[in-house]
Amino acid sequence: MSSTPKLAPTLRLSNGVEIPQLGLGTWPMDDAEAAVAVCRAIELGYRHLDTAENYGNEAGVGEAVRRSSVPRGEIFITTKFNKNWHSVDGVREAFQASLKRLGTDYVDLLLIHWPNPAQDRYVEAFIGMQKLLDEGLVRAIGVSNFKPAHLAKLFNAGFVPHVNQIQLDPYRQRREVVPIHREKGIVTESWSPLDRSGALLSDPVIVEIAKQHDRTTAQIILRWHMQSGYVALPKSSDPVRQAANLGSGLIL
Repeated sequence: MSSTPKLAPTLRLSNGVEIPQLGLGTWPMDDAEAAVAVCRAIELGYRHLDTAENYGNEAGVGEAVRRSSVPRGEIFITTKFNKNWHSVDGVREAFQASLKRLGTDYVDLLLIHWPNPAQDRYVEAFIGMQKLLDEGLVRAIGVSNFKPAHLAKLFNAGFVPHVNQIQLDPYRQRREVVPIHREKGIVTESWSPLDRSGALLSDPVIVEIAKQHDRTTAQIILRWHMQSGYVALPKSSDPVRQAANLGSGLIL
């Protein structure tokens, strides 16, 4: 009989919703890979899944949730929509399409995938998300890749996102935007928290810390994210790495 998996800790968003502090990034998995890898991750103990319209794997993520032994209500699903839907009505259309692909009747966190400032319609998009939130169709709303100027425009319109998902790691600490998040009560999410280049994983300082604690460098980096109060979204389809990454949030 398998033991009950240990779960990552959670953070509380400004509207009271609890978000698991360590999740599974799913880019660039396709539907078939996601259906297998995400289901395995759920069984290991992952309860936060990050997908997007542009990833092309929402159907696979939804299939993984249905295949797993964990009830939908215990899994936190994030998805994102692209610039084609940056209007009040467009957001609803994008959201309904994502629901159909995911095979669920609500989303835990809906994000604007990119501000696309040249188009300059992200405030309209946020209004559309706010309507979905008010109707109870999504549990939380936020943005991704928003810089201070983009956030300021939302603030000036009277909106504060629950989350801003940005590229962040010990090499890119984003000191221009993280203090704004803290001031406004916005949770910082880290995409590519382990650094895409691979240089961070072989950094001599991190390697030495990992040796001292008998941990992998990835575990040390993810622990840094969590102790900093961020949500980290490492991607891996390998079950060994999935388990190791999840373990970074439990003990050190």
